[in-house]
Amino acid sequence: MKTTTREWVDKAEADYAAALLLRKSRKKHARDIVCFHLQQCVEKYLKARLEEGGIAYPRTHDLERLLDLALPISPLWSTLRPALIATTTCAVEIRYPGRSVTAPEANALLRDATHISHLVRRSLGLA
Repeated sequence: MKTTTREWVDKAEADYAAALLLRKSRKKHARDIVCFHLQQCVEKYLKARLEEGGIAYPRTHDLERLLDLALPISPLWSTLRPALIATTTCAVEIRYPGRSVTAPEANALLRDATHISHLVRRSLGLA
């Protein structure tokens, strides 16, 4: 595994761990932060896969854009598009007034982020 790939994986795992730790607080205001870290986790895992595949990627939080770049090496990931579109909203939109994550949205995002993390890890040969 490339050094930069490993760095992306480590950063993704740190965001996932932070999300799980914050989720334990079960406070309403923590949901936005939990979801932000889950979005960051997924973004970094996708960038790890692109890095390992030798595919150039932009500085972006748009998970759908990253998916489009990854599809040539992982075509079955096209089924992830709806989850990635929903997850992308947690990169920026929830950090501003007027939008907060509901408990069901947070639960769905955790489920999706966990699933996507497992897919990427398997594609990278990680347990």
